[in-house]
Amino acid sequence: MISTQTEVIHDPRIVTTYSMWEMFRSCRKKAHLRYNENLVPLRKEAPLEFGTIIHECLRIWHLTREIEKVTAHIEAAFLGRIPSPEVKFRRQLATAMMMGYARRYPTEAFEVIALEHQFRGEIVNPATGASSRSFVLAGKIDGLVFMDGGHYLLEHKTAGLLDGNYLERLWTDFQITLYSHYIEQALGIKIAGVLYNILVKAKLKQSDGETEEEYEIRRAELIAKSKTGKTTAQRKLPESDEEYQARLDAKYDDPNMFHREQLLLSRDQFRLLQEELWDLTQQYLAARRQNLWSRSTSYCFHWNRPCGYYPICTSGGNPNVIENFYEIRPPHSELAEAVEEEPTESTPF
Repeated sequence: MISTQTEVIHDPRIVTTYSMWEMFRSCRKKAHLRYNENLVPLRKEAPLEFGTIIHECLRIWHLTREIEKVTAHIEAAFLGRIPSPEVKFRRQLATAMMMGYARRYPTEAFEVIALEHQFRGEIVNPATGASSRSFVLAGKIDGLVFMDGGHYLLEHKTAGLLDGNYLERLWTDFQITLYSHYIEQALGIKIAGVLYNILVKAKLKQSDGETEEEYEIRRAELIAKSKTGKTTAQRKLPESDEEYQARLDAKYDDPNMFHREQLLLSRDQFRLLQEELWDLTQQYLAARRQNLWSRSTSYCFHWNRPCGYYPICTSGGNPNVIENFYEIRPPHSELAEAVEEEPTESTPF
Protein backbone atom coordinates (compact mmCIF):
# COMPACT_ATOMS: atom_id res chain seq x y z
CA MET A 1 0.00 0.00 0.00
CA ILE A 2 1.29 3.46 -0.84
CA SER A 3 2.16 5.58 2.15
CA THR A 4 0.26 8.83 2.48
CA GLN A 5 3.16 10.42 4.35
CA THR A 6 5.53 12.56 2.31
CA GLU A 7 9.13 12.15 3.42
CA VAL A 8 10.97 15.42 3.96
CA ILE A 9 14.18 15.34 1.96
CA HIS A 10 16.91 17.88 2.64
CA ASP A 11 18.55 18.27 -0.73
CA PRO A 12 20.35 21.39 -1.96
CA ARG A 13 19.53 20.59 -5.58
CA ILE A 14 16.85 22.52 -7.46
CA VAL A 15 13.50 20.76 -7.60
CA THR A 16 12.13 20.76 -11.14
CA THR A 17 8.95 19.49 -12.78
CA TYR A 18 7.96 18.50 -16.28
CA SER A 19 5.92 21.71 -16.48
CA MET A 20 9.04 23.76 -15.76
CA TRP A 21 11.06 22.02 -18.43
CA GLU A 22 8.25 22.33 -20.97
CA MET A 23 8.02 26.05 -20.22
CA PHE A 24 11.79 26.43 -20.53
CA ARG A 25 11.75 24.63 -23.85
CA SER A 26 8.92 26.79 -25.24
CA CYS A 27 10.11 30.16 -23.86
CA ARG A 28 13.13 30.65 -21.60
CA LYS A 29 12.02 34.13 -20.58
CA LYS A 30 8.68 32.81 -19.34
CA ALA A 31 10.40 30.02 -17.39
CA HIS A 32 12.77 32.54 -15.81
CA LEU A 33 9.92 34.82 -14.73
CA ARG A 34 7.96 31.94 -13.22
CA TYR A 35 10.64 29.75 -11.66
CA ASN A 36 13.43 32.22 -10.87
CA GLU A 37 11.52 35.44 -10.26
CA ASN A 38 8.54 33.50 -8.79
CA LEU A 39 6.00 35.66 -10.63
CA VAL A 40 2.49 34.33 -11.31
CA PRO A 41 -0.23 36.21 -13.22
CA LEU A 42 -3.07 37.26 -10.93
CA ARG A 43 -5.59 36.36 -13.60
CA LYS A 44 -5.72 32.65 -14.21
CA GLU A 45 -6.70 31.54 -17.68
CA ALA A 46 -10.26 30.21 -17.72
CA PRO A 47 -9.49 26.83 -19.39
CA LEU A 48 -6.73 26.10 -16.87
CA GLU A 49 -8.93 27.12 -13.95
CA PHE A 50 -11.78 24.93 -15.17
CA GLY A 51 -9.43 21.96 -15.62
CA THR A 52 -8.12 22.42 -12.09
CA ILE A 53 -11.64 22.38 -10.66
CA ILE A 54 -12.58 19.23 -12.59
CA HIS A 55 -9.37 17.46 -11.54
CA GLU A 56 -10.20 18.09 -7.90
CA CYS A 57 -13.80 16.97 -8.46
CA LEU A 58 -12.53 13.71 -9.94
CA ARG A 59 -10.19 13.20 -6.99
CA ILE A 60 -13.08 13.68 -4.56
CA TRP A 61 -15.34 11.36 -6.57
CA HIS A 62 -12.82 8.52 -6.86
CA LEU A 63 -11.93 8.91 -3.20
CA THR A 64 -15.44 9.03 -1.74
CA ARG A 65 -17.93 8.12 -4.50
CA GLU A 66 -20.19 10.79 -2.98
CA ILE A 67 -21.55 13.17 -5.60
CA GLU A 68 -22.77 15.56 -2.90
CA LYS A 69 -19.16 16.26 -1.89
CA VAL A 70 -18.28 16.85 -5.54
CA THR A 71 -21.04 19.40 -6.11
CA ALA A 72 -20.20 21.07 -2.79
CA HIS A 73 -16.64 21.56 -4.04
CA ILE A 74 -17.92 23.14 -7.25
CA GLU A 75 -20.09 25.57 -5.30
CA ALA A 76 -17.19 26.45 -3.02
CA ALA A 77 -14.86 26.97 -5.99
CA PHE A 78 -17.16 29.63 -7.43
CA LEU A 79 -18.25 31.18 -4.15
CA GLY A 80 -17.66 34.90 -4.02
CA ARG A 81 -16.97 35.24 -7.75
CA ILE A 82 -18.47 38.10 -9.72
CA PRO A 83 -21.52 36.43 -11.32
CA SER A 84 -20.51 37.12 -14.92
CA PRO A 85 -22.05 35.00 -17.71
CA GLU A 86 -18.72 33.20 -18.18
CA VAL A 87 -18.36 32.34 -14.49
CA LYS A 88 -21.96 31.13 -14.32
CA PHE A 89 -21.42 29.02 -17.44
CA ARG A 90 -18.33 27.31 -16.00
CA ARG A 91 -20.15 26.54 -12.74
CA GLN A 92 -23.13 25.03 -14.55
CA LEU A 93 -20.89 23.14 -16.95
CA ALA A 94 -18.81 21.67 -14.13
CA THR A 95 -21.97 20.58 -12.30
CA ALA A 96 -23.51 18.91 -15.36
CA MET A 97 -20.21 17.29 -16.33
CA MET A 98 -19.61 15.72 -12.92
CA MET A 99 -23.22 14.65 -12.43
CA GLY A 100 -23.08 13.00 -15.85
CA TYR A 101 -19.73 11.38 -14.99
CA ALA A 102 -21.22 9.85 -11.85
CA ARG A 103 -24.09 8.44 -13.90
CA ARG A 104 -21.75 7.16 -16.61
CA TYR A 105 -19.38 5.39 -14.21
CA PRO A 106 -21.38 4.24 -11.16
CA THR A 107 -18.85 1.40 -10.81
CA GLU A 108 -15.34 0.97 -12.14
CA ALA A 109 -13.43 -1.85 -13.81
CA PHE A 110 -10.30 -0.89 -11.89
CA GLU A 111 -9.08 -0.65 -8.30
CA VAL A 112 -7.85 2.77 -7.25
CA ILE A 113 -4.46 2.40 -5.58
CA ALA A 114 -3.62 6.06 -4.99
CA LEU A 115 -4.77 9.54 -5.93
CA GLU A 116 -2.65 12.66 -6.38
CA HIS A 117 0.51 10.69 -5.61
CA GLN A 118 3.73 12.72 -5.57
CA PHE A 119 7.13 11.41 -6.55
CA ARG A 120 10.71 12.62 -6.59
CA GLY A 121 13.58 11.11 -8.52
CA GLU A 122 17.02 11.54 -9.97
CA ILE A 123 17.77 13.17 -13.32
CA VAL A 124 20.43 10.91 -14.77
CA ASN A 125 23.10 11.49 -17.38
CA PRO A 126 22.36 8.67 -19.87
CA ALA A 127 25.98 8.61 -21.02
CA THR A 128 27.48 7.99 -17.57
CA GLY A 129 24.60 6.93 -15.34
CA ALA A 130 25.51 9.69 -12.87
CA SER A 131 22.82 11.72 -11.17
CA SER A 132 22.62 15.45 -11.73
CA ARG A 133 24.32 17.50 -9.03
CA SER A 134 22.06 20.47 -9.79
CA PHE A 135 18.54 19.16 -10.31
CA VAL A 136 15.99 16.55 -9.26
CA LEU A 137 12.61 15.90 -10.86
CA ALA A 138 9.36 15.92 -8.90
CA GLY A 139 5.80 15.48 -10.03
CA LYS A 140 2.30 14.39 -9.18
CA ILE A 141 0.12 11.84 -10.95
CA ASP A 142 -3.67 12.02 -11.03
CA GLY A 143 -4.00 8.41 -9.99
CA LEU A 144 -2.62 4.89 -9.97
CA VAL A 145 -5.02 2.02 -10.67
CA PHE A 146 -4.86 -1.75 -10.95
CA MET A 147 -6.67 -3.31 -13.92
CA ASP A 148 -6.25 -6.22 -16.31
CA GLY A 149 -3.58 -7.68 -14.06
CA GLY A 150 -1.31 -4.63 -14.16
CA HIS A 151 -0.76 -1.13 -12.82
CA TYR A 152 -1.80 1.86 -14.91
CA LEU A 153 -1.43 5.57 -14.43
CA LEU A 154 -4.81 7.31 -14.42
CA GLU A 155 -4.65 10.59 -16.30
CA HIS A 156 -7.61 12.98 -16.40
CA LYS A 157 -8.22 15.18 -19.45
CA THR A 158 -10.89 17.73 -20.36
CA ALA A 159 -11.30 18.20 -24.10
CA GLY A 160 -13.18 20.73 -26.17
CA LEU A 161 -13.28 18.30 -29.09
CA LEU A 162 -12.77 14.56 -28.97
CA ASP A 163 -11.86 13.15 -32.37
CA GLY A 164 -9.28 10.94 -34.02
CA ASN A 165 -6.65 13.68 -34.01
CA TYR A 166 -7.04 14.21 -30.27
CA LEU A 167 -6.65 10.51 -29.54
CA GLU A 168 -3.64 10.24 -31.86
CA ARG A 169 -1.90 13.03 -29.96
CA LEU A 170 -2.09 11.00 -26.76
CA TRP A 171 0.79 8.93 -28.11
CA THR A 172 2.97 12.05 -27.93
CA ASP A 173 2.17 12.68 -24.27
CA PHE A 174 5.76 12.46 -23.11
CA GLN A 175 4.94 13.82 -19.66
CA ILE A 176 2.96 10.78 -18.63
CA THR A 177 5.57 8.44 -20.16
CA LEU A 178 8.30 10.16 -18.17
CA TYR A 179 6.20 10.05 -15.01
CA SER A 180 5.64 6.33 -15.56
CA HIS A 181 9.40 5.81 -15.51
CA TYR A 182 9.77 7.69 -12.24
CA ILE A 183 6.80 5.99 -10.60
CA GLU A 184 8.30 2.62 -11.48
CA GLN A 185 11.53 3.62 -9.76
CA ALA A 186 9.84 5.21 -6.75
CA LEU A 187 7.40 2.37 -6.04
CA GLY A 188 9.29 -0.61 -7.40
CA ILE A 189 6.47 -1.69 -9.68
CA LYS A 190 6.03 -2.00 -13.42
CA ILE A 191 3.63 0.41 -15.07
CA ALA A 192 1.83 -1.40 -17.86
CA GLY A 193 0.30 1.68 -19.43
CA VAL A 194 -1.88 4.73 -19.08
CA LEU A 195 -5.65 4.98 -18.74
CA TYR A 196 -6.75 8.34 -20.12
CA ASN A 197 -10.00 9.49 -18.57
CA ILE A 198 -11.41 12.09 -20.97
CA LEU A 199 -14.35 14.38 -20.25
CA VAL A 200 -15.69 16.48 -23.14
CA LYS A 201 -16.72 20.09 -22.57
CA ALA A 202 -20.21 20.72 -23.92
CA LYS A 203 -20.53 23.65 -26.30
CA LEU A 204 -24.14 24.43 -25.40
CA LYS A 205 -24.78 28.08 -24.62
CA GLN A 206 -27.63 29.56 -22.64
CA SER A 207 -30.15 31.17 -24.98
CA ASP A 208 -30.65 34.93 -24.64
CA GLY A 209 -34.00 34.73 -26.39
CA GLU A 210 -34.90 37.52 -28.78
CA THR A 211 -35.67 41.20 -28.39
CA GLU A 212 -39.07 42.64 -29.23
CA GLU A 213 -37.60 44.04 -32.44
CA GLU A 214 -36.13 40.68 -33.46
CA TYR A 215 -39.45 39.02 -32.73
CA GLU A 216 -41.39 41.52 -34.85
CA ILE A 217 -39.02 40.99 -37.78
CA ARG A 218 -39.33 37.21 -37.54
CA ARG A 219 -43.10 37.47 -37.13
CA ALA A 220 -43.40 39.64 -40.24
CA GLU A 221 -41.35 37.16 -42.26
CA LEU A 222 -43.56 34.25 -41.15
CA ILE A 223 -46.73 36.18 -41.98
CA ALA A 224 -45.38 37.00 -45.43
CA LYS A 225 -44.77 33.30 -46.09
CA SER A 226 -48.15 32.21 -44.68
CA LYS A 227 -51.09 31.61 -47.03
CA THR A 228 -53.50 32.85 -44.36
CA GLY A 229 -51.53 35.97 -43.52
CA LYS A 230 -51.38 34.89 -39.90
CA THR A 231 -48.90 33.19 -37.58
CA THR A 232 -49.01 31.63 -34.13
CA ALA A 233 -45.33 32.37 -33.49
CA GLN A 234 -44.50 33.73 -30.05
CA ARG A 235 -41.49 35.66 -28.88
CA LYS A 236 -38.56 33.47 -27.78
CA LEU A 237 -37.90 34.34 -24.14
CA PRO A 238 -34.47 34.06 -22.47
CA GLU A 239 -33.68 30.56 -21.24
CA SER A 240 -33.85 30.35 -17.46
CA ASP A 241 -30.93 28.98 -15.45
CA GLU A 242 -33.02 25.94 -14.54
CA GLU A 243 -33.92 25.25 -18.19
CA TYR A 244 -30.31 25.63 -19.27
CA GLN A 245 -29.03 23.36 -16.50
CA ALA A 246 -31.57 20.72 -17.51
CA ARG A 247 -30.40 20.94 -21.13
CA LEU A 248 -26.77 20.56 -20.03
CA ASP A 249 -27.70 17.58 -17.85
CA ALA A 250 -29.42 15.92 -20.82
CA LYS A 251 -26.32 16.50 -22.95
CA TYR A 252 -24.21 14.59 -20.44
CA ASP A 253 -26.49 11.58 -20.69
CA ASP A 254 -24.76 11.05 -24.04
CA PRO A 255 -22.03 8.41 -23.45
CA ASN A 256 -19.91 10.09 -26.14
CA MET A 257 -19.25 12.94 -23.71
CA PHE A 258 -16.91 10.59 -21.83
CA HIS A 259 -14.15 8.36 -23.13
CA ARG A 260 -11.55 6.01 -21.70
CA GLU A 261 -8.43 5.36 -23.78
CA GLN A 262 -6.04 2.65 -22.64
CA LEU A 263 -2.48 2.89 -23.97
CA LEU A 264 0.39 0.52 -23.34
CA LEU A 265 3.83 1.96 -22.63
CA SER A 266 6.76 1.69 -25.01
CA ARG A 267 9.92 1.45 -22.97
CA ASP A 268 11.95 2.60 -25.95
CA GLN A 269 10.73 6.07 -24.99
CA PHE A 270 12.25 5.97 -21.51
CA ARG A 271 15.85 6.45 -22.58
CA LEU A 272 14.92 8.99 -25.26
CA LEU A 273 13.09 11.11 -22.70
CA GLN A 274 15.98 10.86 -20.25
CA GLU A 275 18.33 12.10 -22.95
CA GLU A 276 16.07 15.04 -23.77
CA LEU A 277 15.65 15.89 -20.10
CA TRP A 278 19.40 15.81 -19.49
CA ASP A 279 19.98 18.06 -22.51
CA LEU A 280 17.50 20.58 -21.11
CA THR A 281 19.37 20.68 -17.80
CA GLN A 282 22.58 21.56 -19.60
CA GLN A 283 20.85 24.32 -21.58
CA TYR A 284 19.37 25.71 -18.36
CA LEU A 285 22.75 25.79 -16.62
CA ALA A 286 24.23 27.63 -19.60
CA ALA A 287 21.41 30.19 -19.58
CA ARG A 288 21.90 30.74 -15.86
CA ARG A 289 25.66 31.22 -16.22
CA GLN A 290 25.15 33.79 -18.96
CA ASN A 291 21.99 35.25 -17.42
CA LEU A 292 20.50 35.00 -20.88
CA TRP A 293 16.80 34.11 -20.92
CA SER A 294 15.73 34.52 -24.52
CA ARG A 295 12.14 35.10 -25.57
CA SER A 296 10.28 32.87 -27.98
CA THR A 297 7.89 35.25 -29.74
CA SER A 298 6.14 32.40 -31.54
CA TYR A 299 4.57 31.54 -28.17
CA CYS A 300 3.40 35.06 -27.30
CA PHE A 301 -0.05 34.26 -28.68
CA HIS A 302 -0.05 30.48 -28.38
CA TRP A 303 -3.60 29.06 -28.44
CA ASN A 304 -4.75 32.41 -29.91
CA ARG A 305 -4.49 34.30 -26.64
CA PRO A 306 -1.65 36.33 -25.11
CA CYS A 307 0.83 34.64 -22.81
CA GLY A 308 0.29 35.43 -19.14
CA TYR A 309 3.69 37.16 -19.10
CA TYR A 310 3.07 39.21 -22.24
CA PRO A 311 2.48 42.44 -20.23
CA ILE A 312 5.92 42.13 -18.63
CA CYS A 313 7.70 41.61 -21.93
CA THR A 314 5.88 44.43 -23.73
CA SER A 315 6.43 46.87 -20.86
CA GLY A 316 10.12 46.07 -20.57
CA GLY A 317 9.67 44.72 -17.06
CA ASN A 318 7.88 47.82 -15.75
CA PRO A 319 7.65 47.52 -11.92
CA ASN A 320 4.13 48.98 -11.93
CA VAL A 321 2.94 46.28 -14.33
CA ILE A 322 4.50 43.59 -12.18
CA GLU A 323 2.99 44.99 -8.99
CA ASN A 324 -0.52 45.28 -10.41
CA PHE A 325 -0.80 42.14 -12.50
CA TYR A 326 1.37 39.54 -10.75
CA GLU A 327 1.93 37.94 -7.38
CA ILE A 328 4.88 36.17 -5.80
CA ARG A 329 4.39 32.43 -5.45
CA PRO A 330 7.02 29.76 -4.76
CA PRO A 331 7.94 27.43 -7.63
CA HIS A 332 5.91 24.25 -7.95
CA SER A 333 3.30 25.43 -5.46
CA GLU A 334 0.93 22.87 -6.99
CA LEU A 335 3.04 20.16 -5.34
CA ALA A 336 3.16 21.87 -1.96
CA GLU A 337 -0.60 22.37 -1.98
CA ALA A 338 -1.44 18.84 -3.05
CA VAL A 339 -2.90 16.43 -0.53
CA GLU A 340 -2.22 12.84 -1.38
CA GLU A 341 -4.98 10.47 -0.38
CA GLU A 342 -6.05 6.91 -0.91
CA PRO A 343 -9.44 5.26 -1.09
CA THR A 344 -10.45 3.34 1.98
CA GLU A 345 -9.92 0.07 0.18
CA SER A 346 -6.81 -0.29 -1.99
CA THR A 347 -4.91 -3.16 -3.49
CA PRO A 348 -1.39 -3.70 -2.11
CA PHE A 349 1.42 -4.35 -4.53
